Amino acid sequence: MLNKAQIRYCLDTMGEMFPDAHCELNHSNPFELVIAVALSAQCTDVLVNKVTHNLFQKYKTPEDYLSVPLEELENDIRSIGLYRNKAKNIQKLSRMLIDEYDRTVPSDRDELTKLPGVGRKTANVVVSVAYGVPAIAVDTHVERVSKRLGICRWKDNVLEVEKTLMTKVPRDEWSATHHRLIFFGRYHCKAQSPRCETCPLLDLCREGKKRLKRKEAR
Repeated sequence: MLNKAQIRYCLDTMGEMFPDAHCELNHSNPFELVIAVALSAQCTDVLVNKVTHNLFQKYKTPEDYLSVPLEELENDIRSIGLYRNKAKNIQKLSRMLIDEYDRTVPSDRDELTKLPGVGRKTANVVVSVAYGVPAIAVDTHVERVSKRLGICRWKDNVLEVEKTLMTKVPRDEWSATHHRLIFFGRYHCKAQSPRCETCPLLDLCREGKKRLKRKEAR
């Protein structure tokens, strides 16, 4: 496991590599962000942005999503994985926002997780990106990078990864670190072909060293 100084070095290096790391899901308000993040489960941001380009022109409010048959909404998001379940959740979520939240997306994580299709990760993204509340959303990239570097343990579940990062990263850096970990994992420390040979963190990365050793042994 990395010590405090090593973690600091990792955070600073990722900050230098990706100083403009940000949420890549296109949206213009908290409601669109909730929809986009809900659609992004087990799906790439690139595909979600293709779908929401037309979706957000057709549907502007929770009422809009409820004004069409479920089958029509399903068809509008058909190219996205799990589209049937996601369409149901979007309509349920829209109804709940109207009935219980005065059409306003909550800024509290616990309230957000009461919405259908909104888990802890989605809620963390929304409070962080839409409302500026410090949070670390653990997606596949954040989890992979944290474990490969040794900031977290391999056996940690998603919640344990989140809590570990919240402990080891200064609170005012949570949101920026979340985005930098995603960019680092998406564009550098990829799942299938990480760029270990050119990684500035190789000296600290136990997984990277193992991978290079295996390559040399072939």
